[in-house]
Amino acid sequence: MSSDPLSDVLRLTEARSVVSGGYAVGGAWGFHTAAPGLVSFAAIARGTCWGRLDGAREATRLEAGDVGLLSGRDGWTIGSSPTAPAIDVTHHEKKSSGIVQLGPRSDCVVIFGRVALNPSSAALLTEVLPASVLVRASSTSAPSLRWLIEALLAEQTSSTPGASVASEKLAELIFVQILREELDAATLPPGWLRAMRDERIVRALRAMHEDPARAWTLDELATEAAMSRTRFAVAFKATAGVAPLTYLTEWRMRLAQRALRDEATPIRQLAETFGYASESAFSSAFKRVVGVSPRDFRSIPPDT
Repeated sequence: MSSDPLSDVLRLTEARSVVSGGYAVGGAWGFHTAAPGLVSFAAIARGTCWGRLDGAREATRLEAGDVGLLSGRDGWTIGSSPTAPAIDVTHHEKKSSGIVQLGPRSDCVVIFGRVALNPSSAALLTEVLPASVLVRASSTSAPSLRWLIEALLAEQTSSTPGASVASEKLAELIFVQILREELDAATLPPGWLRAMRDERIVRALRAMHEDPARAWTLDELATEAAMSRTRFAVAFKATAGVAPLTYLTEWRMRLAQRALRDEATPIRQLAETFGYASESAFSSAFKRVVGVSPRDFRSIPPDT
């Protein structure tokens, strides 16, 4: 099977959706959180409500089946109306799992969650996402997302053994579906996710991911994309935000960071693995991209 850049990045960042439960609410209600620095999502399982990013002029009406993904750069409010008073839940951790009833009615049911990422590689994903992504129930992926939301709601209100694990797997699929939908959005900033929208450029991405140790030349990558050298170089930088060979070096260094964290492989051997003729050449490239030498990086605690 050929390499899939999106799957490669999700594996490298160790993206894992964690469901923090949800609320069944009625009457006048609202929740506000400051920018948490975490990728999070909210799925509207029942009813309608309003959502707004901090600083936005207007709130957006949300309906059952809508899913919002937030990159963590801005705070946000969700509530029964654009002007409903909201309680600050920035540092709130819900003590119980599943759906919590607030108030006498269940006008709206919202399921919340976050996406846990490996700190050393999280930027690979967070830097290519806009501040927020809203996937409507009317979108092309609506049938799949609607099914996933219904299944997640069922697990969140179930006492069946394994419900917690099932919820996390469903939440991960919701996250992947949101990213797939975002591939068609016009709001994507330059980066590998935007580059994946171009069927020619993605061939070059796939080639680099399949064989990162190969001494790729610009001509070879242009051939993979079935484009002229000049046209390919311009198109790649316009969509990915960096030159092709710069992307290759940065991808190698992302892989090297994971290897340095997870393996005891000698640095000399890692240099060969990632296509460098010497340890010094590899170390220079690593320090240029990461900011520290491979040896120093390996000694830094994982969560630093």
